[in-house]
Amino acid sequence: MSLIYYVTQVQFEFGAIKLLKQECERVGITRPLIITDQGVKAAGILKKALDALPGLPVAVFDQTPSNPTESAVRAAAEVFKANLCDGLIAVGGGSAIDCAKGVAIAATHEGPLTHYATIEGGSPRITDKVAPLIAVPTTSGTGSEVARGAILIVDDHRKLGFHSWFLVPKAAICDPELTFGLPPKLTAATGMDAIAHCMETFMAPAFNPPADGIGLDGLQRAWAHIERATNNGQDREARMNLMSASMQGAMAFQKGLGCVHSLSHSLGGVDPRMHHGTLNAMFLPAVIAFNAHAESIQKEQRFQRMAYAMGLASANDIGEAIKDMNARLGLPTGLAAMGVTPDMFDQIITGAMADHCHKTNPRLATPDDYREMLIESM
Repeated sequence: MSLIYYVTQVQFEFGAIKLLKQECERVGITRPLIITDQGVKAAGILKKALDALPGLPVAVFDQTPSNPTESAVRAAAEVFKANLCDGLIAVGGGSAIDCAKGVAIAATHEGPLTHYATIEGGSPRITDKVAPLIAVPTTSGTGSEVARGAILIVDDHRKLGFHSWFLVPKAAICDPELTFGLPPKLTAATGMDAIAHCMETFMAPAFNPPADGIGLDGLQRAWAHIERATNNGQDREARMNLMSASMQGAMAFQKGLGCVHSLSHSLGGVDPRMHHGTLNAMFLPAVIAFNAHAESIQKEQRFQRMAYAMGLASANDIGEAIKDMNARLGLPTGLAAMGVTPDMFDQIITGAMADHCHKTNPRLATPDDYREMLIESM
């Protein structure tokens, strides 16, 4: 049986940040806590959000780390409670939005955050008591603004997923103007994150034709516009299409992801300084090679369909095309250039085998398979 669910209210337009108070009123948030980070604050985007909330008593937590942690969630939850907040507004990339989802749980549920992690059987423990959330993405990568999940580093240093339909933001305000100031390297890394979402969910074997269609269209948009957005951050058409692709990838990945994310989640827990989107870009070619002989991939010509969306002559060109794109975008040449060493492999593999994305890959990977993917990605 397939569960197909779409998904939340999205305001998508240039200047949509001005609708923030309207969406608070619709959702019933009267005392919001804004979850953001220092980069968003320095870029002036936090001020735009505050200016869009005249008359509301607003609290701010601006200490979200680049990979959100359980300790940051606890600190923000204390601010939420101290200010008698009744809802959350996440303004930032996937880190801020995922941190806010953690706060939505921690501020309204008892016990340690790990109790609610997916691989700990925690999804059914997340209830409709979660604090309502409005998400305002400032990058085009994770699509967390329309997703039911969050990825957080818990106190024991594992990078875990938290999934519940109650965590889907009550509204997503997708304003491409907010991405105009994003630096080229971050544009590239987050854009490759969106591409990875669209590709992995399209490769996942679950039956969900709407997700397939959304993911494939998102891949086409992202692949055609990521270089333009990276080279010219003010390119309105490119920024719009990249933000749409990000949103579409997350709408689609309710279908499942795969080994790219199993490895990225695990390595991101081993070294939280590594950017998730960049890791996805490094792992994609090796995982595509591993998936090439999966029965579902061949039966439904999934590689051929991805190649067509990417404007490639052959399905055999996909892996090399991704490597070439990474190079043109100025991303690292491989994991070794990011500081990964073979002595880290065992810990990465252990985490990947336990990750919630491991079993939704079209081929079930063994520890030896993961080791080979790591070697190929170096």
